[in-house]
Amino acid sequence: MSYTDQTVVIIGAGQAGGQCALSLRRNGFDGRIIMVGDEPHPPYQRPPLSKAYLSGEIGEDRLWVQTPQAWDEQKVDMRTGLRALAIDRDGKSVTFDDGSSQAYDHLVFATGSRVRELPVDGADLDGVRYLRNIADVDALKAEVRTGRRIAIIGGGYIGLEAASVASKLGAEPVVIEAMPRLLARVAPEALSSFYLEAHQKRGVQVRLDSQVRRLLGDAGRVRAVELADGTEIACDSALVGIGVLPNIELARDAGIECDNGILVDEKGQTSADGIYAIGDCCNQHNWLAGQRMRLESVPNALEQGKLVAAAICSQPLPRREVPWFWSDQFDLKLQTAGLMQAANGSVIRQGDNPDQITIFHLRDEVLVAADCVNDPQSFMASKMMIMKGAKPSPDDLANTEVLMKDIMKAAQ
Repeated sequence: MSYTDQTVVIIGAGQAGGQCALSLRRNGFDGRIIMVGDEPHPPYQRPPLSKAYLSGEIGEDRLWVQTPQAWDEQKVDMRTGLRALAIDRDGKSVTFDDGSSQAYDHLVFATGSRVRELPVDGADLDGVRYLRNIADVDALKAEVRTGRRIAIIGGGYIGLEAASVASKLGAEPVVIEAMPRLLARVAPEALSSFYLEAHQKRGVQVRLDSQVRRLLGDAGRVRAVELADGTEIACDSALVGIGVLPNIELARDAGIECDNGILVDEKGQTSADGIYAIGDCCNQHNWLAGQRMRLESVPNALEQGKLVAAAICSQPLPRREVPWFWSDQFDLKLQTAGLMQAANGSVIRQGDNPDQITIFHLRDEVLVAADCVNDPQSFMASKMMIMKGAKPSPDDLANTEVLMKDIMKAAQ
């Protein structure tokens, strides 16, 4: 089937949008593909921003999904530095902030998410940074150096990854977390305790159960974080990492159904015919959790990009995948398979090396998730068992003398 007379407009030039464009071409779409991004860059990888890019191990060109020349060769009309302002569903067109408009046959929202801003006095002081895009990290690099004290507000993965890089670069990070434990919204208590000990052992100061009252400054620049109990934590700069918000406003204003993201069906289609959503901005039913949810992960963004490309090209939908995530902190590589929200019990597998631990999550004896630190064998085995709905022996999971391949074989 030829699509030469059709136009797909992808709003958002991130990894989700980039994957959708690549998959359209691979599925035989020979029509026009227009990708619009509000940053001045082609699609790039965000996970390395808080790791290898912040540390200086890689340059900007190593972040790119592919080179600008490759996008040209694949005839993807890349329009960077351009923001979509409104969708005309009846007229099937998009209006942009440069006054132009573009007609479409299929529209894909790949608008991603934005940082949640710190809602306190002083949050607008110079030296207060966020970490979401290349420009954010370029500004932060100047702050993270030997002898500088950086207050990191938020003990989630972004904050902890940044703390590990800052420490390695000779800065003095202080992590300030409002909850009683690190990673409280995304990890079990055992993993929170593991990372607390790991960071403290490596010289990172951590303040738990500490609410930020305001940021204090001198001559317009941040100098301290004031906590709710009146404690002042001196700093040369501050990094805020308190989560993200989905960019749904464009879809919502066009009358498309939204609820913690843009609502989509099993094909990634929104409540409006011919309009799709993928990545951080969309909310889709998840087969493993058994409910709608918004997943903020690169694997999910890539999977949804392939899904929508297949739907547009009337191709068979790709098979469902086990959700997975990762985080690099110091010499600790966390790989998570599945979704622990679906669990009602857990088993800990503690390696002989104190820097190796895996926490398995089960629901009624079925493995639904695993958090694996420096344990790639358990991660790979868990992904396969989760996909098959396997029921591994809890005693075997906890026993490091039983090999994961044998556990997997017995659970079939």
